[in-house]
Amino acid sequence: MPTAAAARIQDVPTIESLSADQIATIKAIPPHVDDEVRAISDSRPLSFFLGEDQFALEQERVFRRLPVPMALSALLPNPGDVLAVDSYGPDVLLTRAKDGVVRAFLNACTHKGASLVETGEPGRAPRLVCPYHAWTFSLEGQLIGVPRQEGFAGLCREERNLAELPCREIGGVIWVGLTRDSEPDFSDIEGQLMIDFEALRIPEMHAYGRRRFELKANWKLVLEPFLEPYHVKRLHANSVAPLFADVAGLSHRLGRNIRQISGKVQFSPDKVGGGENIHKSITHAYTAFPNLVVVTSPYYISMMILAPQAIDRTIVDYVMLTRGAPDNPKAEELFAKSYAMILDVFGNEDFKAAEKCHRGLVQGAMPDVIYCGLEEMIPLYYSILDAETGAA
Repeated sequence: MPTAAAARIQDVPTIESLSADQIATIKAIPPHVDDEVRAISDSRPLSFFLGEDQFALEQERVFRRLPVPMALSALLPNPGDVLAVDSYGPDVLLTRAKDGVVRAFLNACTHKGASLVETGEPGRAPRLVCPYHAWTFSLEGQLIGVPRQEGFAGLCREERNLAELPCREIGGVIWVGLTRDSEPDFSDIEGQLMIDFEALRIPEMHAYGRRRFELKANWKLVLEPFLEPYHVKRLHANSVAPLFADVAGLSHRLGRNIRQISGKVQFSPDKVGGGENIHKSITHAYTAFPNLVVVTSPYYISMMILAPQAIDRTIVDYVMLTRGAPDNPKAEELFAKSYAMILDVFGNEDFKAAEKCHRGLVQGAMPDVIYCGLEEMIPLYYSILDAETGAA
């Protein structure tokens, strides 16, 4: 396999480049021989995954009230970039205008509601032109052109600007509030989570590859594998399992968010350092509430947004970030192999497992889902979700 030097991976992430909190956690990870798994007793009823009332609560009190991750900054790196996102129900249009600010609008012309951008792929446009009657809007959302405007008695363009949604760009992620008349609280994202993401250089990274998965499973079942190491040695036995130890690592709450840091095979805290690529020794896994998953690897970072569609439908928007675009054949070979491998692992192992579990839960073979000590971050995440839905 090509080396990092051959791939021209500049400024590899070392332990010294991380945040103070990340460094302290890494140094506190016990050697694998000392890692103990504690026994727990926790469960969730089947209705937690299959109930329409539960799903409605999550939509009302989480996905329509809190800011949700809409896309990565890397997908709109330059002024003039636009991206339509339809994963959440309301169709959202993201733009980066000349001032460099990302804005979010409902993807609907204010004449008759036609979609302004119909593709879900990143694009470029100096302005937004409705394909129906050619009403034209600036990337800041102002209505700047109406063909035959004299035919509209008393039309005030300022009253027909695009419907704007609350939007903030934090830690290399574009967060949007889906309710127009309510400003969501972004402060939970702006703390240690943002510090960690910036230390990982997520805001500066390149979007090498992107894939959309449409899964037949409840969104929480899709999320669960990324909150626990229990499955790694079993589900991934023929793929990435040899890279990882069967241990828990260390986990912390960062507000509503969860950070997991675990050592890879043969990890020992006294061997970390010396300017080496830190992600050869450890893995960071973040669950940014409610539905963003971040997993680090030596030469790329996996970012996933899990958007619930129904109790049994989830859209996953996966992006592989690299420290730069490949500029030579060896770099392209390394990134292409990594991209194919991770799509296979996630798509054919983690995501298929979620679909199989959903089908099994529908059969009613057991009254509930139970969790062990290697899965204890799942009950923690659900306690955070309960607090937001009012079920706590």
